[in-house]
Amino acid sequence: MRIARFSIDGNVAFGAVEGTAPDALVLDIIKGIPFADFELSGTKVPLSKVRLLPPVLPSKVVAIGRNYAEHAAELGHSIVDDQGRPDAPVVFFKPSTSVSGPGDPIPYPSFSQEVHYEAELAVVIGRMCREVPRERVKDVILGYTCANDVTARDIQLSEKQWARAKGFDGSCPLGPWIETELDPADLAVGCTVNGEQRQLGRTSDMVRSVEELIVHVTEAMTLLPGDVILTGTPAGVGPLNVGDEVAVTIEGIGTLTNKVIKRG
Repeated sequence: MRIARFSIDGNVAFGAVEGTAPDALVLDIIKGIPFADFELSGTKVPLSKVRLLPPVLPSKVVAIGRNYAEHAAELGHSIVDDQGRPDAPVVFFKPSTSVSGPGDPIPYPSFSQEVHYEAELAVVIGRMCREVPRERVKDVILGYTCANDVTARDIQLSEKQWARAKGFDGSCPLGPWIETELDPADLAVGCTVNGEQRQLGRTSDMVRSVEELIVHVTEAMTLLPGDVILTGTPAGVGPLNVGDEVAVTIEGIGTLTNKVIKRG
């Protein structure tokens, strides 16, 4: 099931996306919220008549760095220590205020001269969880969506920590919806800028799987329904400029498109 969050006539609701042709998709409005047992209302509205919103409003976005070896290498990093042992995952946060939805603008931050796109598979948590064993990981996942971990690369490098570089307003577009029936093991992850392919990788190239990441993160913290885990980006990251249209496409989910604007 594809679950979208949307607004219509000033009201916000969740709906199940039905159909295959882009110009014929409809939303069957959900009674309640998708983080508990719910029913479809049978009330349907054309997708073209609503505004899609971020599919969730997370209390936190937990992001993973250096989870694709080729991406780590292109930034001059290794994923193993001096003895050849895999390093622990790099974990950082993006605040809830960084989250935006499909079609929302990405404001180019005034304090940066080098902003990059990073296409990523995002995991949406469906229930409160802590210390999740690997065999129970599927029980805590609601589904998956597309993400763009927009990064002020110059600030990331100069400040030696990533809070401002990856946490500025609009730096975490999510969408267009949550796909609940998906095997994340081997999906194509791509990014285009103005229609030109910039990234194209597969989740099978991740250093650590979705299961491993959730086990690792929940050893330290409680995840709440709607929280999001970003799983890392494949190689090919690069700059964005004001006026660019950037699109993240993930096999089995869809495409998340945003335009870069000058920050007002």
